[in-house]
Amino acid sequence: MTELNLSPGDWLTLFLHFASLSMLGVGGAITTLADMHRFLVDRQGWLTDAQFNTSVALAQAAPGPNILFVALMGWNVGLNTSLPWAPAAGMLLAMVGIMVPSSLLAYATSHWSHRHCHLRGVRAFKQGFAPIVVALLVATGWVLATATGRTLDNWPLWLVTALTTLVVWRTKVHLLWLLGAGAVLGALGLL
Repeated sequence: MTELNLSPGDWLTLFLHFASLSMLGVGGAITTLADMHRFLVDRQGWLTDAQFNTSVALAQAAPGPNILFVALMGWNVGLNTSLPWAPAAGMLLAMVGIMVPSSLLAYATSHWSHRHCHLRGVRAFKQGFAPIVVALLVATGWVLATATGRTLDNWPLWLVTALTTLVVWRTKVHLLWLLGAGAVLGALGLL
């Protein structure tokens, strides 16, 4: 990748994009991964596909909060410049952008909804967001699957995904057992 020359407006754009995604991240920041890819890789060209996927994979494999992949993306944007302070600045802008707006909104609305939990509209609102979260997670899975060359032609992978979804939905089997089984199948080269 060629070295980036980010202007102050570019740094502001990075912050504002993550701040706007913060308000969309119903179900967690991972649900906005598809738009992060569109913005950082496809539109701005600030990250390569490999940097993007590595940020997600490394953060998900590391112990700690799920949100760490956002910090790594900001860090990698900064690494692609020649400025010594840029990785830390990119990480800080991305994390503050993704965390602060939704945290303030969650704080305010949780107090309001707790006081008004008896209202039918509050209950309907909570139930109505479930399909949105599922759709955003499916979009995230699709972006990660297609970026690694895994599309619909790899039917065993999709079959295992569908079966795992059904088992999680219909049984009390803990998800970690299913993740372990998937890891074993992958290690054996069956997926």
